[in-house]
Amino acid sequence: MRRSLALVAVAVTAMVALAFLIPLAVGVMEIAESRALADAERQAATIVPALVITDDVAALERALASTPAGVSRLAVHLSGGRTVGRSRVGPADVANAAERARTVPVANGYVLLRPVALGGGRSAVIEAYAPEADARKGVSTSWAVLTGVAVTLVVGSVVVADRLGARVVRSARRLGQAAAALGAGDLSVRIIPDGPPELVAAGRAFNAMADQVAVLLAAERELAADLSHRLRTPLTALRLNLGGSGPEAEQQRRLAIERLEHAVDEIIDASRRPARRAVPAGCDAALVLCERLAFWSALAEDQGRPWQLVGADEATPVPVAAADLGAVVDALLGNVFRHTPQGTAFRVTLHRGSGIVGVLVADAGPGIPDPEKAVRRGNSGAGSTGLGLDIARRLAESTGGGVRVEPSALGGTGVNLWLRTDGRAAAPRRGLLRRARGGATGSPVR
Repeated sequence: MRRSLALVAVAVTAMVALAFLIPLAVGVMEIAESRALADAERQAATIVPALVITDDVAALERALASTPAGVSRLAVHLSGGRTVGRSRVGPADVANAAERARTVPVANGYVLLRPVALGGGRSAVIEAYAPEADARKGVSTSWAVLTGVAVTLVVGSVVVADRLGARVVRSARRLGQAAAALGAGDLSVRIIPDGPPELVAAGRAFNAMADQVAVLLAAERELAADLSHRLRTPLTALRLNLGGSGPEAEQQRRLAIERLEHAVDEIIDASRRPARRAVPAGCDAALVLCERLAFWSALAEDQGRPWQLVGADEATPVPVAAADLGAVVDALLGNVFRHTPQGTAFRVTLHRGSGIVGVLVADAGPGIPDPEKAVRRGNSGAGSTGLGLDIARRLAESTGGGVRVEPSALGGTGVNLWLRTDGRAAAPRRGLLRRARGGATGSPVR
């Protein structure tokens, strides 16, 4: 690119310089010729007073010799064909100049013929010679100066074009290196946009693209982790049912296997999608809770866990997908079964308010010592992934709601999942997570 810009600068500047240099060179030459002829005209004027006084040849020769030009450059043509001084033109040129001044080119110069009218009907023609050296005096110097100016302009334009090209090339090379680094997996690479406005815009677009790629990859990793976490619920149910026997335990294991197959299908389907797709329709929270409690009820009976489902006696629409809400409920109930002793009671309450719906899961277990830490993604103190409460939090925040962890009325942990149903945008909320007070003793982070 730099070579191309330099060649373009040379071509353009050279054409512009020639367009002005040629007329200026011709003008300089014409000015020099005019100056030489004007000097010859002044020399011829010095002999006019002598012609007015006399036409004697000897007197005129003395007058010509006394002039700065001398007899070598001046001559006088008198009537009758007499000539005083050295003449360089023929009689025809003299006759043609009898009425009007003329310039006749001769060898190595020019001759100015100037007619002069004398008294008594007499006339004469003064001949003044201008050597070619006088007509070209200063022309070579002027042409050299003009050529130097043209060369300077061309060189200057090449230097400027090269600097501009270097700036463009440097910005383009930096952008290319950043793109190569991003393609190699370095998601932290960013550039400082510089150069022409187009490259500045391209640099800003690259930074925005890199930010978006990082966000998308992080979202995809979270999605993979969230979908994989759904496998833990049927696996937990299977593990807890391994020791059971009888038709009810067999039915429970069959349901857990079906749930596991469904979760695997969801993971495969999500992996084939380029990005998350928004689910335009919601679901009936009451119906989802009834379905999930029916799944967990058999296992609860096997372990001797008293349980209750409160408030699910009428339809309760919420703006989330049934699969997502079911996965959250499974995660919360799975935490109850995984982290509390057998025989521990739990209760699920569906609360309907003005523009908000709450799903409250409470247990009578030992509680959580640090509720705020419990909802941090990946934090766990019992060998689990630590994603359950984080999945619940992000589902709630997608509707503008949130999650609050606090001591429950049963004496253990209460997880309150609030979903907004009035369409208000999600906003940062403070105080959603409060540290449990009273009887919270060593329970693993879920």
